[in-house]
Amino acid sequence: MRKKGWKLMLRAGPLLLLLLVGTGLNAHAFLGLGNSVSWKEEVQLHDGRKIIVERSQTHGGRHELGQPLPIKDHSVTFSLPGAGKTITWEDKYSQDIGVANFKMLALHIANNTSYIITAPVGCLAYNKWGRPNPPYVIFRYDGKGWQRIQLAELPVEFKEMNLAIDTFNDERKLLAEGLVSAEMIKKLNSSYSKYPNIRSEYQTILRTPSETGKNSASNVDCEVMIPNGRNGWAGFDVSSIHSYGECMQVCKFHNLSKEFCPCDDLLKTKPEWR
Repeated sequence: MRKKGWKLMLRAGPLLLLLLVGTGLNAHAFLGLGNSVSWKEEVQLHDGRKIIVERSQTHGGRHELGQPLPIKDHSVTFSLPGAGKTITWEDKYSQDIGVANFKMLALHIANNTSYIITAPVGCLAYNKWGRPNPPYVIFRYDGKGWQRIQLAELPVEFKEMNLAIDTFNDERKLLAEGLVSAEMIKKLNSSYSKYPNIRSEYQTILRTPSETGKNSASNVDCEVMIPNGRNGWAGFDVSSIHSYGECMQVCKFHNLSKEFCPCDDLLKTKPEWR
């Protein structure tokens, strides 16, 4: 099972910026030097229709020394077919995560209602968003704004991932295309089919939970963590705690205040602890 902890994070220094001056926008974007980039994608909907969406992303946030800056925030903008209304979904930098919260997987539309299917980026985001299994966080546009919904509320006719998924590693290819065809999106996303036991949730929209313990690169095997109230996280695997006293000891070990220690709430649902 993966354990996530943040090391010392630093931005690329000014010397690196000077060395890269004149290499062009695409090189800057790929190396993640904090600028915003955008491109368009042809998205094939479940009913065969195709729409053009505009996507953008900015690099920044926490990262390991010497590594490219991750995606700090990103968005998708599109027009609702036949309605003439422009809609934007965006995911902004989250201080408790240190980067953006989500990876976009799909955009689907039915009966003039739009849905965005995402996956949390890493274990911190997965814990923050309630450890869903299958590991999706889904949003529906209600005419005024985006609201999170449960997987059971997503129309069953939606099956395909139709947005470019790995926009970090594929950024140069996406920018080079300008307008990325639906066929190109399928080709880029097909890389996940090489690892069916690891990223099956990226190949098609799963409707049943993924088995844990066998998906080391999948969010479903992330260590259980809770926020510590100091923009950090503490490991808190309830399955290994057998009494209220043990629970309180874990809170004490992680220096969790009463506000963030979950033991009193857990006590309400665990009569064996009383």
